[in-house]
Amino acid sequence: MTETLLRWPRELWESLLERLFFLPPFPESIDSLALFSLLLVAGLLLGEWLHRHWGWPKVVGYVLAGILCGPSLLGWISIEALVQARPIADAALGLLMLEVGRRLDLGWWWRSRELLRSTGYDIGLSFLLIFLFSWLLIGLSPAWSAATAAVTMASAPAVVLLTIEEAKGQGQVSERILLHTAVGSAASFFAFTVVLGIVHAEHSNDWLNAAVHPLWVGVGAGLIAIAGAQLALGIAGRLVKGSLAQVFVLVASAMLAVGCARMLAVPVFLTLFLMGVMLAARDRRQSLRYTSLPEGHWLLAIVLFVIVGASLPWQEFGWLSLLQALALLAVRATAKILALLSAGGSLSRHKRLLVGVGIQPLSATAVFMVYELASLYPEVGGPALALPLFAAAIMELLGPVLCRWALRQAGESLEEGKGNIG
Repeated sequence: MTETLLRWPRELWESLLERLFFLPPFPESIDSLALFSLLLVAGLLLGEWLHRHWGWPKVVGYVLAGILCGPSLLGWISIEALVQARPIADAALGLLMLEVGRRLDLGWWWRSRELLRSTGYDIGLSFLLIFLFSWLLIGLSPAWSAATAAVTMASAPAVVLLTIEEAKGQGQVSERILLHTAVGSAASFFAFTVVLGIVHAEHSNDWLNAAVHPLWVGVGAGLIAIAGAQLALGIAGRLVKGSLAQVFVLVASAMLAVGCARMLAVPVFLTLFLMGVMLAARDRRQSLRYTSLPEGHWLLAIVLFVIVGASLPWQEFGWLSLLQALALLAVRATAKILALLSAGGSLSRHKRLLVGVGIQPLSATAVFMVYELASLYPEVGGPALALPLFAAAIMELLGPVLCRWALRQAGESLEEGKGNIG
């Protein structure tokens, strides 16, 4: 069908080539950049349509557009194009993680025993139950069970941040969801770093890999984060607060950190999260406190979630994988809700339950962690980490809806009149 439609234009083009020698050969396929741009537009339109007509978070539309146009379904975006787009996805996720890190109020968290207790219960119970489920019921080795727990124990910071911003969430539940997500992400990144050594210890014949790789990742990310934060604060302190120049300095410093992390094989999400934490902790003059990218978040989200949706290998998932992934998500949800309910505190039981629902998203960060870990030993890591990857794929679609539902049930969404979820 396509060949028939293109036959006449090809013949005309080739006849023109005989006289117009500057013309290129007839294009056999659409340029990958043009296709990628069309995919972003499709993601934007689908996200807006779902949000306007069904009240769903826009992120769901971005992911659906990626899934539909990616290699798993229509195949309009090839695997090669996704590989070329990976630096863009790294930059998008990095900037979003920078904002999450900047919003982590360590002082508030450290001064409140209630928050320490609830986040501690969440982190500990989530990791333990997921590890036991993966090891005893699924049959993964201890190393890959720990990897599964590290990848899936925390909520998706980018999804939570964007969903709360989209819903204009304000109140105790919104603040607790953000705090639990940020603290849980920090714990997940620490567990991820430790698990690198555990995986090497199980599969590598050289103990040096197990000892040095976690240090390389942890120390490397920390040093790049400190350098990036100091550079941004040093320059921004000499500029007008809240100016466009400060926004440029913040973005440029973050992009420099992304580039350094990629060159040194250090996870971008960890580096930029730490850079955000450093910016918040070291900004004593509040040079960048009120400098943010409120509108830029959505441009980054479209790029990130369309790419992540397109890169998910849906064709490799079967019915057994589906059942196992749903069981993992059930165990994870149980752990988080039990942790919030048993932690007690000043927040009512109903609102603690809503916080537990609101921190269910699992998305881009988990997918990137899976790919980082699986790349160490592809023959073993790919099959072993199919479970958390499938769980993340499912929650790419369900997670934002659950978070939005929790905000609406808490009465903290300012968009309650715009349709119904689900």
